[in-house]
Amino acid sequence: MFDVFENYLRAWVAISQQELQLIRDASSEKALRKWQSILHDGEVWKSNCFITSGCCRLYRFGKEGTDHTMRFGVENWWMTDQESYNKGTPSEYNIEALTASKVIIWTKESWEELLVTIPPLNVFHDRLLARAYETSQRRIYSLISGSAEEKYLEFQQTYPQVFNKVPLHMVASYLGISRETLSRIRREFTKPT
Repeated sequence: MFDVFENYLRAWVAISQQELQLIRDASSEKALRKWQSILHDGEVWKSNCFITSGCCRLYRFGKEGTDHTMRFGVENWWMTDQESYNKGTPSEYNIEALTASKVIIWTKESWEELLVTIPPLNVFHDRLLARAYETSQRRIYSLISGSAEEKYLEFQQTYPQVFNKVPLHMVASYLGISRETLSRIRREFTKPT
């Protein structure tokens, strides 16, 4: 499982075998069953989680009891509740595996120690946070400015590896549209021309 992370990390930064071994030694590998949760709302998220296989989602419940999907994560993606991690406060979110998944986890303490002792990992971490911020900006813009059809097409094109792995009601939740609207849009785009 760690070799997946190693290949991923090497695509971002040059790192020595000794540094990789330190990162490996600080990690733990975990296999998740479908629908298994690794974070429940009310818990404090104290980990960094890298997905080596499968699919997970970060979501929370609204006042009316419906769940709202904030993000999905598949192979070579990270899954976290950044606010709970940064502030040490109880999470308002849940993280669950949508398929059988494998993840690598580092505790907050061990990750922060690695960032101090391994300069290339710190460079990687900064790049990762910058990329996450850029992705969030694009998502917010899409949500406030795009039509339902535009959101659907953007999601399908940007995240093809996610689209076919998750139930439609979760895609609708992520896009901020109703399941009925998503079904109508899908029918329109699959009509023969």
